[in-house]
Amino acid sequence: MTSRFKNLFGQKSERRFFAKLVGAKMAGLGVVFAAIWGFTAFLSGTAAHAAVAPLQTQINDNVNATNTAWVLVAAFLVFFMQAGFMMLEAGFARQRETVNVLLECIVDTALCGILFWAFGFAFMFGAGNGFIGHQYFFLNNAPLTYGGTGVAFMAYFLFQFAFADTCSTITSGAMVGRTGFKGDLYYSIAVSGFIYPILGHWVWGPDGWLALMKTPFRDFAGSTVVHTVGGMVALCGAIALGPRLGRKFKRDGGFMPPGHDMTIAAVGGVILWFGWYGFNPGSTLSALDAAGIGRVATNTTLAACGGALAALFFVYPRSKVWDAGMTINGFLAGLVAITAPCYWVNQTGAILIGVIAGIITPLGIDLLEHFRIDDPIGAVAVHGFCGIFGTLSIGLFATGQYGVPTATGADPSAHVKGLFWGGGTKQLVSQVIGSGTITISCLVVGFALMYAVKATGTLRVSEEIEREGLDLHEHGGNAYHFEFGSSALTMPHTAGTAERVPATVGAPEKEMTLP
Repeated sequence: MTSRFKNLFGQKSERRFFAKLVGAKMAGLGVVFAAIWGFTAFLSGTAAHAAVAPLQTQINDNVNATNTAWVLVAAFLVFFMQAGFMMLEAGFARQRETVNVLLECIVDTALCGILFWAFGFAFMFGAGNGFIGHQYFFLNNAPLTYGGTGVAFMAYFLFQFAFADTCSTITSGAMVGRTGFKGDLYYSIAVSGFIYPILGHWVWGPDGWLALMKTPFRDFAGSTVVHTVGGMVALCGAIALGPRLGRKFKRDGGFMPPGHDMTIAAVGGVILWFGWYGFNPGSTLSALDAAGIGRVATNTTLAACGGALAALFFVYPRSKVWDAGMTINGFLAGLVAITAPCYWVNQTGAILIGVIAGIITPLGIDLLEHFRIDDPIGAVAVHGFCGIFGTLSIGLFATGQYGVPTATGADPSAHVKGLFWGGGTKQLVSQVIGSGTITISCLVVGFALMYAVKATGTLRVSEEIEREGLDLHEHGGNAYHFEFGSSALTMPHTAGTAERVPATVGAPEKEMTLP
């Protein structure tokens, strides 16, 4: 590869082409950033933006050190979930696409950070209208604290960036094994920069229309904003891509190809569980709400436990095996489902929500198998379907006892009560409206995005590259390097292919099946 590059670069025509290509791309980036700056300048002169300025002077700029420290610790925990996603997805994937999974997660994180700084945070958390914010572009004119939280503004930004990064990573889970790296960059820009922050503004923005309904739509830590959005865009990507080569579905007498390393998949799943203690308790945004933090953390734990056991025992009668992969996805499903209602339900409700989510997951995977949709990680069932259920569960299981969180603790004057606790259907109707609106919006925009990227020819790699492995062709090498004397290990072309691998130097060869 290096010698070929040197030969090509030695030709004057090739050097000229390369210079033009790089120049054009740099010019394009310049135009994009100039447009963003111009857009920011335009908005800063509008009446809407000017009206916000006096409000900023009224914000309490006294930074609460305790709340800020708590939010920063939570942000670090949520960010560490990226390590869990990398391990989980790599473990469930095939061996020859491991580097691709790892690098996608790293680059998605880097892209998300820059995009969220430039305009994503402004779209999501800036004041504007019910549908989009237009304040704090490039974090300009930021006050000392965000709103009335008492949390230092930059700490709040970091916490919300970690959430945005999670959404983008979820999307990649259903697209493992056949997505081109350029295509991944394109859709990641759209998800992190536009889809997630704009839809998130509807729920978490200072003037989001769903949050300002007569009975406000509730999503405490992101079953809808993070998980449903990520899961539905992932579904669009999986459909636009089509299944992996050689993928045979259950209705055709096949099965899901096993992951190549369940050890790192399991460890990655538990790291995600650990990171969820930043995701859910951290969303109180206040260390002073000690009772709320303890309740949220306990509910998070119990829902995960219920999800794991429900998935394990639900699947066993069908397969007659104790399925590790399904159990991992079961506790993740419980975590996803409890993310929205964790502040407003009691411990019994948390366990029931986790159990139901643990059953929804295998049924959701069965549904995708029926329609021949290839989701190697189970991202759609775990994050999409269970995210919807978790959001609706507020309207069913919320007890009405705990109020809503504030910077100094819970406000007991605001009640969030579900149907099963005598609250009627008001909250449930709001949850259906919010979840349904965002789900449908995600599907419409997600399909448009994925088929637009597909039209560029970058969404899916060629058949040759997919068979020989994305790691080798897209990234120049494999994740694992086996040394058996002078013999080289050839990567398998399809899942479950038996390869001839020398067992030891000087020993006779034997058949060995690699994932």
